[in-house]
Amino acid sequence: MSMNKKRVAVIGYGGMGGWHVKHLLASDVCELAGICDSKEERRALARERGLHVYESFEAVLADPTVDLLTLAVPNELHMPMAVQAMEAGKNVISEKPVTMSSEDLQRMIDTSDRTGKLFTVHQNRRWDCDYLMMKQAYASGELGEVFGVESRIQGSRGIPGDWRGKKEHGGGMILDWGVHLIDQMLGIVYDRKIEKVYCRCDHITNYEVDDGFKLDLYFEGDLTARIEVGTSHFVSMPRFYMTGTNGSAIIQNWQENCRVVCCKNWEEKDVIPVVTAAGLTKTMAPRDEKTISEHEIVRPESDVHNFYRNVCRALDGKEEQIVTHAQVMRVMKIMEAAFRSDELGTPVAIDDKIC
Repeated sequence: MSMNKKRVAVIGYGGMGGWHVKHLLASDVCELAGICDSKEERRALARERGLHVYESFEAVLADPTVDLLTLAVPNELHMPMAVQAMEAGKNVISEKPVTMSSEDLQRMIDTSDRTGKLFTVHQNRRWDCDYLMMKQAYASGELGEVFGVESRIQGSRGIPGDWRGKKEHGGGMILDWGVHLIDQMLGIVYDRKIEKVYCRCDHITNYEVDDGFKLDLYFEGDLTARIEVGTSHFVSMPRFYMTGTNGSAIIQNWQENCRVVCCKNWEEKDVIPVVTAAGLTKTMAPRDEKTISEHEIVRPESDVHNFYRNVCRALDGKEEQIVTHAQVMRVMKIMEAAFRSDELGTPVAIDDKIC
């Protein structure tokens, strides 16, 4: 064991808490100090697995060997526990959604600034390969002036029967999946401000929270991004689609490479029309290899544990934290604007800043 490893306590030993424990046990930069959970059955399970179990949150805060806390507790507990931990001298990683309002988030940021303790959010889907490929497609410029980006997650099982269906716990698809997809979209379209948002929420299987949504982000320069999440879709649309003045890019699902098709010759004189039931059309006739080029962006190597590596280097003052306070607040403000747009039934202007 390296003496430079950071000791991490995981608060909450449920689904994501177990995920964090698994990665921390194999980490090259951290070691697991132990877990803390309010449920005895989870504490018993941790003991059976040979993990150290703290009997209370206060016991974690009193352990001088703990450098960092990862909060994997119900969302409404993130803010009070993060504030208490930072005031006790601990650095904090919060699971997402970090909290349910920009006011609560600002209190967490203010506490970090006042105490000098690191505070960040586990935006782990920045390491998803589909996102990284689409980010590369946009940044390359080969599609020309991009005017449309679409990001979708669709399934058919409704909302799981846990916190995701309860408003008091920060449930609903905007806070559960939207927080990731908005963060990704801001990483893809890194060079433009958002002028307004328009959102419509679904309540197909759940009336307490949204069980799906369609969110349009209107960026400056006439670029529109559609973010869509659905839990009642039995045929899914492509995971990502991007189009510009010179080409298009598509990713069908999490497993596939990114297909890129670009125009190499606009002057096609001998267009073969498509025969439809209503007649012929040249407008929608497909192109051939004479006027287009096609290639793939291959799935990159990606290691989600680079999040923890960055946090540890940030604690040592060797680099800036990847998930910044400004980025987390920007996503929160967009989610709040989405909820407001859905309530009003109209687009909502937003005072956005690139960060």
